[in-house]
Amino acid sequence: MGDMRKDNVSERFMIVLKTDDKIIDPKKSPYAPGNESMTNPSVLSLVAKDGMLQRLQDNEGEAFVKDWAIRVFESKNPIVSINTENSYSDKPFYSEPAYGYHYIVVASPNEKDTFATIDTEQWSNVLVVVQDRLRWLYTQKGVTYVSIYADHGGLAGNVNPHPHLHILTFSTIPPVIESESESSHKILNEKGVCPVCQTINEEIGGPRQVLQTEGFIAYCPWAPSYPYEFWISPKKHATRFSKITQKEINDLSLILRATLGGLSKTIKNVSYNLVFHLSPEKKNSRQIHWHIEVYPITKSWSGLERGYGIFLNDISPEQSAKTLGAASRKELANLVGII
Repeated sequence: MGDMRKDNVSERFMIVLKTDDKIIDPKKSPYAPGNESMTNPSVLSLVAKDGMLQRLQDNEGEAFVKDWAIRVFESKNPIVSINTENSYSDKPFYSEPAYGYHYIVVASPNEKDTFATIDTEQWSNVLVVVQDRLRWLYTQKGVTYVSIYADHGGLAGNVNPHPHLHILTFSTIPPVIESESESSHKILNEKGVCPVCQTINEEIGGPRQVLQTEGFIAYCPWAPSYPYEFWISPKKHATRFSKITQKEINDLSLILRATLGGLSKTIKNVSYNLVFHLSPEKKNSRQIHWHIEVYPITKSWSGLERGYGIFLNDISPEQSAKTLGAASRKELANLVGII
């Protein structure tokens, strides 16, 4: 396993991996049905039977669960691990164990599927599984934050095209979430309003709105880091994804599927990262209005972006929202049977 290092000046964290790279046969997806032996045993396999979803899991020494719809297992090449060495070093070369859990959630048995093609019912099942794993992880010792993300396409860092999500835990709060929660807390104290709620109220029906459903809005942020970047957020103030209802999950599935479908129609063969920004759920009063951020990778960063953190966009968020919105509304109409 690796260690987590902190830069002495910027205090930026990074992880050095010490695992041996394993060559994956490009003709064999370890996440495809029939190849279950290429991964760790599942801790959860959802199987459709008699119109119901059964919650099963692989048993050591026995046959793997077959005919699964969603499969969850510990990563064979984890970024963090509960078996990491308990070693620390002092400044200026500070490091700590990269301690945590790393699970893979295979979102479909069909390796030709993508997050933009699986149906809304499948998306709902995926979100229920993610929610269930999130709740369990927060009961485990040493878990301070649970991160959830997905990479689609080679430019987004995905080496396995089979649709899947990563669930990683950390013993500290990631810097971006820490900064977001600090800023939200400060604005809430000074102005008495959640900054995300304030933003959503302005974005609904505005030039950067991409799509909205009963409970969620998708919009391109005012100051995006990427062309066509968009966020999906609950319209009402909510700090915990783990608490949302089945109705809200179904609604979220609809807007996720429609907007990702719209993105795939807008930019052919697009690569993107999909990241959940969630509140820490352990002994932390500084919460954030949870949401999902989608970062399409349409070009390389320049020195200005990498070296100074100032981003260049050749497409305005207003134009991105207009194009994405038109494509996403068509997707939504198809999904709900209007067309």
